[in-house]
Amino acid sequence: MRLLVTGGAGFIGSHYVRSALAGEYGEPPRITVLDKLTYAGNLANLAPVADDERMTFVQGDICDGGLLADLLPGHDAVINFAAETHVDRSITGAADFVVTNVVGAQTLFDACLQANTSRVVHIGTDEVYGSIESGSWTEDSPLLPNSPYSAAKAGAELLARAYHRTYGLNISTTRCSNNYGPYQYPEKVIPLFVTNLIDGLKVPLYGDGRNVRDWLHVADHCRGVQVVLEQGVAGESYNIGGGEELANRDLTALILQAVGAGEEMVERVPDRLGHDLRYSVDDSKLRQLGYAPQRRFTEGLAETVDWYRANEKWWRPLKAGA
Repeated sequence: MRLLVTGGAGFIGSHYVRSALAGEYGEPPRITVLDKLTYAGNLANLAPVADDERMTFVQGDICDGGLLADLLPGHDAVINFAAETHVDRSITGAADFVVTNVVGAQTLFDACLQANTSRVVHIGTDEVYGSIESGSWTEDSPLLPNSPYSAAKAGAELLARAYHRTYGLNISTTRCSNNYGPYQYPEKVIPLFVTNLIDGLKVPLYGDGRNVRDWLHVADHCRGVQVVLEQGVAGESYNIGGGEELANRDLTALILQAVGAGEEMVERVPDRLGHDLRYSVDDSKLRQLGYAPQRRFTEGLAETVDWYRANEKWWRPLKAGA
């Protein structure tokens, strides 16, 4: 199989590429990585497979229809990880999110149609559902996004549905819960808190810390994506959950414990605008296809902390540049 992986130099996309080339999903495919290399795209994320002859890297933008027209022919499938993803950045500047997450997705879907691409998987987020006080969302729950980021991701999902229903594009979408693991850009809560604490800096906890998220290790997420690629039904969406719900204050306590820091290292800061209270997905639809998360959060968090301790050369330049 020959895959085009967009956003393949980012946190989740690069994990998928490394895992696929390592044979974790079966016979390793030939992979073309397309990435714009914005601030969160990093060739260092692909360093472990940089010399693998089965991978080709192309720097480019999914909004570039001409580039896609040249690049797509000959690929059997496309996995679209490319996106602007940080909610805080979307609040202070929504335009980039609309361009990449909506216009970029539409441009890619259109190019896949023109190239007669056999299979497309679009990576989404559980944030498209909004906030839920109790229970869990199924894939039939309404999309009620509350941030510019999640609204742009919801727009891309609606386009994916439209391209399937109108043109017959063989596309499935995923909606994952909060990811964590190695190589995650240190603006996200877990790597931000871990790297701050390593440097003896306080960690900023929003509001009262009661906001709840479901945590999913990036390795489990990517295995779920592979299941959708191989078995997902065209036009359908699939939740990918970790089954590890934590309030942010409890997450903070676990990070403090893992790093060996005390509560005095927590700094309460004003809550984020439009901060959703709780996310929770019902992923039984994907579990029926054989998916189940394998990494317990306490184990995964300990491994993640160890990785950031051992890889300061990776994250220090990123924090310095930010």
